[in-house]
Amino acid sequence: MNCSTTMKELPVSERPYEKCEEFGPSVLSDAELLAVMIRTGRGGACSTELARQVLMRVPGRNIAGLFQMSLEQLQEICGIGRVKAIQLQCLTEITRRMMRSALRVTGMVCEDPAEVAAAYMPGMRFLETEQVRLLILNGRNAVSREVVISQGTFNASIAAPREIYYNALKYKAVSILLLHNHPSGNPAPSRDDIVLTRRLADTGHMVGVPLLDHIIIGDNCYQSMREGGYLEKNGG
Repeated sequence: MNCSTTMKELPVSERPYEKCEEFGPSVLSDAELLAVMIRTGRGGACSTELARQVLMRVPGRNIAGLFQMSLEQLQEICGIGRVKAIQLQCLTEITRRMMRSALRVTGMVCEDPAEVAAAYMPGMRFLETEQVRLLILNGRNAVSREVVISQGTFNASIAAPREIYYNALKYKAVSILLLHNHPSGNPAPSRDDIVLTRRLADTGHMVGVPLLDHIIIGDNCYQSMREGGYLEKNGG
């Protein structure tokens, strides 16, 4: 496509607004969907061409890579200024919230690690830093509350079990489940992950609030510490 081509000069079949109106959004390519969000081109390029340039610059060169782009990184792309960068970040946040809302995590019964991982994968797999989330479970192993314990580097210091079980007891947990992500995308547990899991299991046994599982979220994959043999099947 000639970069100097404007949207109005394109054939109707290549205009994303007209295509969406006639055939529905499912027929639009990633670049066309992004072009609708960007709305206008820049520097002689139409919005669709600008969207293609964005997709070429994000990790993986596909639309999911937008989750990993900061505001500053987006603005480094030719044609993406402050306003367009903010629009794209808002788009990714809307997507996260819609996926999370559709999954209805509150009330979810946590018996299958694959189901728990699938519920949290959309919101955690693209985080640039480690985030630790505590799930407060009731007597049916259903989620009654979620608590973000930390954002950033997290280790197996003595403070970790104390903070986690402070929240567990505060919210009257019958049992708990811990999740955290690995920004590298590899969910293999580190030594600190293993130490933390075993300390939590020991603490849970003492206070009568067992650790059901500790799930590590990677890039479209996960590691259950229970399935990996780091926790006994009776809850620690």
